[in-house]
Amino acid sequence: MLLLSVIMIIIAYLLGSLSGSFIISKFMHLRNPCDYGSHNPGATNMLRVNGKLPALFVLIFDMLKGLLPVYIAYRLAISPFYLGIIAIAACLGHIFPCFYHFRGGKGVATALGTMVLIGFDFTGLFICTWLTTVFITGYSSLAAIVSFLLAPLYVWFIRPEFTMPVAMLSCLILIKHSSNIVRLSKGLELKIFHRGKQK
Repeated sequence: MLLLSVIMIIIAYLLGSLSGSFIISKFMHLRNPCDYGSHNPGATNMLRVNGKLPALFVLIFDMLKGLLPVYIAYRLAISPFYLGIIAIAACLGHIFPCFYHFRGGKGVATALGTMVLIGFDFTGLFICTWLTTVFITGYSSLAAIVSFLLAPLYVWFIRPEFTMPVAMLSCLILIKHSSNIVRLSKGLELKIFHRGKQK
């Protein structure tokens, strides 16, 4: 089982390293969001740079690359602890992608994808928290921070056996958002619909 878990960790990292933003912008002949706006290869910056439909495609792509390895590992009866490690590996692939010089995004959509299997109730709570925070503040980064702070609490009430893996994953995402926290405190953070200037 340990060998199988290690194999799934490697697969999760490699899948996570695929950039939905880069692939979709190339396929649709759009501007690479890494060159504009916040320079982040995620769905939020794709929304700023190329609009709603490409951003939706990136969101789905990035969620699926987190969901697939965790789903496969779950079906293989891998323990919750190692499911958490596999989820973290997928997010590390997005954050430090081996195919793109180890320069990636924040991992929010990929992390959400890894947690979908916990249940629709948890996923619904997470998404509602994110949407509510965005609606009130306009900041995607703050929405992610609030959502991942509350995620371990949500899962503790719904599927307590996954509390530790979700807490580990949440810590990774929150650490990755440390620069956003600094910009938020200084009033320098970009809002979700801020349009970046072209080069």
